[in-house]
Amino acid sequence: MNKKTAGFILGSIVGAAAGVVAGLMLAPRSGAESRAMAADAMNDAWDSAVDTYERGASVVNDKINDFRPTVDAKTDELRAKVDLARERMDQLRESLSDAVSGASAQVQDAVASVSDRVASMVDTAPAGEKAAEAVHVEVVDEDEDAPLGV
Repeated sequence: MNKKTAGFILGSIVGAAAGVVAGLMLAPRSGAESRAMAADAMNDAWDSAVDTYERGASVVNDKINDFRPTVDAKTDELRAKVDLARERMDQLRESLSDAVSGASAQVQDAVASVSDRVASMVDTAPAGEKAAEAVHVEVVDEDEDAPLGV
């Protein structure tokens, strides 16, 4: 530690001690009165802080209570939309299932029909032809614009 630092520390200590002595000698009240005044000032400050906190909490609670009906209404509206979307999805799923079942039945019928025709043509094939050459496949398109299965 150098001389300047030691001198500063020693001067600070002497200055603090002189301030304490001067305060004790020149104080207009006794120590008990000074402590009581300090305690009263601290209690007043504490009470003021508690009051400010309570007012702030009350304002926040009021704002939350004012905002809550809006949130509840939006939540209910969103739930209704989700329920409607679920109903629509169920309807679409059912419609798609019906369409797939119908198309599957049509395909099975067509396969059975083709199989029967092929079997009957094989049985009636002329003697010199192979069975595959006797089969004649004809594609009939009733409505070119209509989607399959309709």
